Amino acid sequence: MEITRRRLLSALSAAGLLAVIPTLPASAAAAAADTARLLDNTVAVFAGTTESNARPETAAKLAAIDRTARTNLKSMDDAGEGELFAGLTLGTDDANLNTAFKRLYEIALATRTPGSLSDLHGNTAVQHRVIDGLVWLHERYYGDQSKGYYGNWFNWEIGISQHVSKTLALLVDEVRTYRPALITTYVASMDAYLRNGTDGDVNLDSRFHTGANLADITTNRILQGALLGAGGEARIRKALTDQLTVFVTIDPYRLNHGVTDGYYADGSFIQHASVAYTGSYGKGLLTRVVQTLKILDGTGFAHGEELVPTVQRWVRDGFAPLIFEGWMMEIVKGRAVSRPDGGYTDVAVVVEAVVDLSSLSAGAEATALKSYVKHIRSTSRDALDPTGFVSPVSIVRYADIIGDASVPPADLNPASRSVAFNAMDKTVHRRPGYAFALARSSDRISKYEYMSGENLMPWFQGDGAYYLYLSGQDQTQAYGVDYFTTVSPYGLAGATAPVEHRGTIPELYGKPYYDNPGHPLNFTSSSESQNKYVYFPRGTNPYSGGVVLGAYGAAGAVQSSDVAFQDRALLPDDFVVYRNATATKSWFLLDDEIVVLAAGVGDGAGRAVTTTVDARTAAPDDQVSVTGELRDGRPWTGAGTADLRWLRYTNATLRTCVGYVFLDTPKVRVALDKVTRSRRVVRTANPDTPVTRTVLGVTVDRAAGARPVSLAYALVPNAGEAGLRSYRGGQPLKVLANTVRLQAVAHAGLGLTAANSFTAGRHEAAGLHIDGPASVLVRRERRGPTTVAVSDPTMDRDRISVLLRGRPLRAVRADEGVRVSRAHGGTRIDVDTHHAYGRSFTVTLRD
Repeated sequence: MEITRRRLLSALSAAGLLAVIPTLPASAAAAAADTARLLDNTVAVFAGTTESNARPETAAKLAAIDRTARTNLKSMDDAGEGELFAGLTLGTDDANLNTAFKRLYEIALATRTPGSLSDLHGNTAVQHRVIDGLVWLHERYYGDQSKGYYGNWFNWEIGISQHVSKTLALLVDEVRTYRPALITTYVASMDAYLRNGTDGDVNLDSRFHTGANLADITTNRILQGALLGAGGEARIRKALTDQLTVFVTIDPYRLNHGVTDGYYADGSFIQHASVAYTGSYGKGLLTRVVQTLKILDGTGFAHGEELVPTVQRWVRDGFAPLIFEGWMMEIVKGRAVSRPDGGYTDVAVVVEAVVDLSSLSAGAEATALKSYVKHIRSTSRDALDPTGFVSPVSIVRYADIIGDASVPPADLNPASRSVAFNAMDKTVHRRPGYAFALARSSDRISKYEYMSGENLMPWFQGDGAYYLYLSGQDQTQAYGVDYFTTVSPYGLAGATAPVEHRGTIPELYGKPYYDNPGHPLNFTSSSESQNKYVYFPRGTNPYSGGVVLGAYGAAGAVQSSDVAFQDRALLPDDFVVYRNATATKSWFLLDDEIVVLAAGVGDGAGRAVTTTVDARTAAPDDQVSVTGELRDGRPWTGAGTADLRWLRYTNATLRTCVGYVFLDTPKVRVALDKVTRSRRVVRTANPDTPVTRTVLGVTVDRAAGARPVSLAYALVPNAGEAGLRSYRGGQPLKVLANTVRLQAVAHAGLGLTAANSFTAGRHEAAGLHIDGPASVLVRRERRGPTTVAVSDPTMDRDRISVLLRGRPLRAVRADEGVRVSRAHGGTRIDVDTHHAYGRSFTVTLRD
């Protein structure tokens, strides 16, 4: 059963969430049995079972658990006066306090890991050391709430509570014997630190208690309720009721508690109100929800099977399009793009969740999830190491899936697919051989995310930056942290940027945030003003969206300055703002090509402007070459500036290549530079590790004071020189219009016309008439039907009208909300886009 937003909200307002949370158990004995089962499940999730840990596949995991615990115990042995762990200073650094609790959990875990041959397993003396450590931390650094809650709110409301709750769950029997008051003592303190809640409980109206954060908090409280025994049942049920809200598909027109964080109908995931975040917070939410379903398995607290279809949909529509050959795409990682652990590590977390979700599923759905696990394993260039999984049980399940010859590897998505994640301003286009990922922004979605010294130079990551992933390539050699380290932040592929220097937040203000609590906007480290103007500012133009027709797509966006530049008069005098360059852009997503049009490329302040066609990196010793052809037919090689017809970049070492066809573009500058920078330039916590890469930059430069210009080009993944030479005389690609009002192309071989209109009024191109701003695809098949897809990239229109010139056509299939009628000179299509939030509407027409 799929739990729709309307159904779940109805249940929330009714008595007891009838479909998911059952009535109270028949007796106190039943409640006690459910609580005991919940705690046993928790231990099994994190420590494994006797059966799972007897399997040879878990040996490396058990050894890692034991090794970590012994390292932590040695640190306790070496601790000096006033220390719990050697060198870990407490009292002013909340991250260190969180680390201390984490280390205690890691020691406790080793004592509860069955099947381990280590003398730590079942070691009561070591368990007492952990419990004494909890007492010590509470007495000195945690129990006095008037001295706590400094630094990052996350550590106090989520991180520390997570480690404490799991540690107490692992050692519950020994705690009840050795320090029986410790559980209630800690639960009271954890409640007191839930300061963004209400009376020590979740507050669904708080901007801190949403999405992945809410899942973390409520899972902690489920464990705390189980630890409290007979008095904790109500706490468990309340936490489950709160957590169920994360399963609800966000309806932006009917928000619950004003929350925009969560999963949307088109597969988008948002956290922090406006950040596209599937690859970071989204995977965290997926992990926590699946863990909760496992913890609840077999108890009477919830019918978890009712929720499984919703999570299956998250994986199919939200995650699978964003994972290419085992790599999580950069466009949905927020500040995490600057971390050394890359896209393969991200996907390993998702794989564990999918493995466990398959065990909670049945029939065809279970098989599809298992097949997807095998697909990732078979296509990834990284040897996924299940030792990194959280649960030994998951390792065994993974091994069983991989070893099951009856399960074929299969993607959850077709090999050719175009996906418009319009709710989070992102686009993904996939074909056998490559995947293209585009990051847009608007007045709804943030341009980037910076926070806590992470992603220090993010300014243009949401201004049309794109990533072209080539099949068979180790993506750590193309993207990941080293891409952002060595490629100029002003020269990201797809970006149009003014030629200027921008300062990082630590450079500008001497700390990881702007501090000005005395100003009316109250700038503190976690204030709403900090979020709005520093951490994840939005753009100021509403136009950002696109349309999908079968496996083809189109996207458009109008580049803008961010909200800080718009609100400059409201901000403190020492707050630094930056003005953006101007550009109106379209991306038309075909089979062999991604066609990019840009108009009005310039700068209102008269600065020089650079538009980057592509930026690619290679190892310094790779055999890299650049060849091409000038418009006059002469050959071109290497770097320089020229009037190019086409260009081909080849990395012979990796056997990869990309072609660039310049349909209507000013002179192009080609650069091949050897760049060495430290990974610390993008994240203050990164090790000071120098990275050297050969960086290709293909750019169109405009001098200061130059008039705005238009440009049109195509990216041709895996192109050969003969294929690039074939693009001549408007065949097969033809640019129909490229202005700030209308951008359109036609592809003769596909019978496809694609258009984005940006302004009010009537727009015309190749027999296609569009009323007002819209995104439209038309495909006319020879001796077949004509199909049309329409969407509203502004998210604000009630109706879009399109006229197809020519003989009148009739509708043979149409989405709800589409009306077809005869009109003078052709066929009129009216689309009801009211509250559609960028959804594509499709109609099939025939004579």
